[in-house]
Amino acid sequence: MFDLEPERVTAWIKSNGYSKVAVQLPEGLKVRSSEISDTLRSAGAIPILIGRPCYGACDYYDGYGEFADALIHYGHSAIPSMGEDPNVLFVEARAEVGADALRNHLDGLPSKIGVLASVQYIGLIDAVTEILEESERTAFVSPGDSRIKYPGQVLGCNCSAAENIRDCVDAFLFLGEGDFHPLAAAFGTDIPLFVYNPVTGSMRSVENTRERILRKRFASITIASEAESFTVIVCSKKGQKRIAEAERISALLEKAGKKVYTVVLEEITPEALSHYRTDAFVNTACPRISMDESSRFVKPILTVTEAEIVAGIRKWEDYEFDSIRN
Repeated sequence: MFDLEPERVTAWIKSNGYSKVAVQLPEGLKVRSSEISDTLRSAGAIPILIGRPCYGACDYYDGYGEFADALIHYGHSAIPSMGEDPNVLFVEARAEVGADALRNHLDGLPSKIGVLASVQYIGLIDAVTEILEESERTAFVSPGDSRIKYPGQVLGCNCSAAENIRDCVDAFLFLGEGDFHPLAAAFGTDIPLFVYNPVTGSMRSVENTRERILRKRFASITIASEAESFTVIVCSKKGQKRIAEAERISALLEKAGKKVYTVVLEEITPEALSHYRTDAFVNTACPRISMDESSRFVKPILTVTEAEIVAGIRKWEDYEFDSIRN
């Protein structure tokens, strides 16, 4: 169902004469690692699988040079603002599906709709726009900021393509599966969002999930407001490393009378944080760790914008999604 582009991969390896190629896969594609390895071998390269977790292009393995001549990163698009490495190939694993079943769900949609997608379904935006306009609706598709490769694309940490048109639309239509990407747009815009799953042909709202997570976030902020000490987390991954933000929020918390420490981590897990004896944490890496996984952590782990509420420079009613931008 997902196109792994074996012909392009083979041509790229052969044209560059790579003898060892590292392969980085998200969890959902690791079941196809043998198939991918066989493709590399047929192209004349030794495959080396990178076994560490992979959540997005923001944590592509830039240390591949220790093991291989090149890296193929599957399942995500490149982040333009991170620059280009000629020895890294991004294979987006586009889904091989259509959008015709969307016609069965048009009755519940308003007249002005912003169209969004994860990269696997970005190729359906034109077809979906045509379907919406055939129904006498107006479809809006916007570029994002410099982290976003395609118009309408949403990352888990960046919904700028949605934010740019939120004043133009009555709702968003997201093309994809799961909650990770559409929730970014729902958190970032506070506008009704419908998810159309091109694989199942089903439509749903994420409003209940959004509200449930936000209630937990407000609870975490309330508990953290009583904290006397904080550990501010900096992520060592290239696409999530926000040192300036860590320094800024540390200064704000100290000004608010809090004791602040800083730690650099690669993976932010309950086990990794268990060694640090502060009352709460501030996560300057991917904000979805704090928002989606808060129940895994014993102590509050805030996003940057949530920590601003604790520091007193942002009001509760001005709660905002911590979008990673450039």
